[in-house]
Amino acid sequence: MTTQPDILEHIIGHTAILTLNNPPANTWTADSLQALKHTVLKLNQNKTIYALVITGQGDKFFSAGADLNLFADGDKVNAASMAEHFGEAFEALSAFRGVSIAAINGFAISGGLEVALACDLRIAEAQAKMALPEASVGLSPCAGGTQNLTALVGEGWAKRMILCGELIDATKAEKIGLVEEMVEKGQALNAAVALAAKVARQSPCSVNVCKPLIQAGRTMALTQALPLERERFIGLFDTEDQTEGVNAFFQKRTPKWKNG
Repeated sequence: MTTQPDILEHIIGHTAILTLNNPPANTWTADSLQALKHTVLKLNQNKTIYALVITGQGDKFFSAGADLNLFADGDKVNAASMAEHFGEAFEALSAFRGVSIAAINGFAISGGLEVALACDLRIAEAQAKMALPEASVGLSPCAGGTQNLTALVGEGWAKRMILCGELIDATKAEKIGLVEEMVEKGQALNAAVALAAKVARQSPCSVNVCKPLIQAGRTMALTQALPLERERFIGLFDTEDQTEGVNAFFQKRTPKWKNG
């Protein structure tokens, strides 16, 4: 019997589609977290990949996070190891040089929501439900949830979801800015791939410059960020894509990006 990989990978054009593959709830394990990290690092080296989409196998769960059985014995060493695996995987995803999009096709709970929060953009199907309920079992988010959720929705809603344990639906998630778009059941992956195709029309060099500048606003003072923005703008003039993009505009043709 052949064992299926924890992360299924499929390439469409300039987009890598990663499917969480641990049914029935697509829970995270140390192996699947390591697989995600290594897959993202590999994609970073592939200059033909401009975006990645992450979704869940099946039609009920995007991901339910880690299996609570992993923490039932109260072993701090094991907990520390899993927290490190979560951090490494999701921070690698957040630092992906292209655009990452979560296609949330069902329940996104705990580490299942945190992986979506680590992405640049999120599209949720109408039936999706999202929560960070760790405090209800004596735990806390450990994979960026407290920071990334707050950056997206503000302190108030972050506290409602984390401190009050609120489970929210896709309609509410779109309203508060947790997801950028809500689609009908079964359409999240198609919508995410279509959005990724828009990324492919942008210069990948420019995306690689703009994305960290946008994220820098979370931690960097404006007096630092504005000079850095100008510096990175000037740096793009060392790339082939800058010349290609401007020339293609004047020649009224589609640019042919080289990602360099």
